[in-house]
Amino acid sequence: MQKRLSQVVRNHLDKCRASAIAAVEVYNRPGGQFRSALYTILIIIAWQAFFHAYFFNRGRKPWYRQENSDGTQREDHYIEVDGEPKCWELRKCLNEYFGGDNPPERENLKFLIGLRNKIEHRDLPELHPTLYGEFQAALMNLEEYLSREFGEEYALSESLAISLQFSRARSLARDKAIKASAAGAENVREYIETFRGGLTDDIRNDIGYSYSVYLVPKVAKRASAADAAIEFIHSSSLDELGETERRRLEKAIVLTKERIKSVRNADNLIPSSVVKLVALELPFVFNMYHHTKAWQYYEVRPRSRSNNPNNTREEYCLYDEPHGDYLYTRAWIKKLVRDLSDKTKFQRVTGQDPKVKSP
Repeated sequence: MQKRLSQVVRNHLDKCRASAIAAVEVYNRPGGQFRSALYTILIIIAWQAFFHAYFFNRGRKPWYRQENSDGTQREDHYIEVDGEPKCWELRKCLNEYFGGDNPPERENLKFLIGLRNKIEHRDLPELHPTLYGEFQAALMNLEEYLSREFGEEYALSESLAISLQFSRARSLARDKAIKASAAGAENVREYIETFRGGLTDDIRNDIGYSYSVYLVPKVAKRASAADAAIEFIHSSSLDELGETERRRLEKAIVLTKERIKSVRNADNLIPSSVVKLVALELPFVFNMYHHTKAWQYYEVRPRSRSNNPNNTREEYCLYDEPHGDYLYTRAWIKKLVRDLSDKTKFQRVTGQDPKVKSP
């Protein structure tokens, strides 16, 4: 039998559930603007409240402690802001909860934290269709963690409903989102591409990071089944379906996945994303000039205005014919980080002495 929760834990759980429900409400509201920013802010508040409830329930106060002169933390002495203890923000909660583990759920929340920092003061009403997978995963993950840590009575499912969809409108909204992200908000688009591009295939394709939903027409074969027009089918349950229904479902999912893959070109990165990812890993300053010198040194692609632009080293670089530019692979990023971490190699490849990044 689960122990009775204290009032402070229950208060944080109430805040968690209320914020999550508000996030879904603002996202599903027809014609709503600012939904990406508002959903992101509210779901982050919900997750932070969940972690605070978790730590309080285990006898830990999620507050920043004061430090002694030698840098050690003082017991029961906390930093205060406006007379109140300074609470751990979500990133600190992730570090304390997961430690050295880095599951897809953690990457999902790290993505949302960075996105919140980018869009908190921007009007991006057309961006939400491209972020649906990460948004849905954040909600589904919260549902699972609440149930696991505090029991089914704190689950969200009974308070939420699946929003109705217009398939054509959805397609048009997605097209507008792509155009909008190309025409404006370059820093947000670049952040999204850079973050997604830096993930491994295993994490990026895991439903804990991005939860994609496929709406497939369902025909009820018995009266009791007609009560649920929509149901979630776990991949492990496909074998329990009839042969005809299973094949139809698998075909629909495969076709949808192929269509998404062809549009997103998810495995390849634009040059600016490469520069940002490499710069994060190197101890030296790395910019677009260095990247240009690197692809020239290793001859991974031809020079501009080449008569044969497809002549690339495909393990590192591919020519994107529809857009007339080049995309780079994660193998190229790994090679640059590995080779350019050496001062001598950095100078040889770029023609410049490496400059150590300022702290």
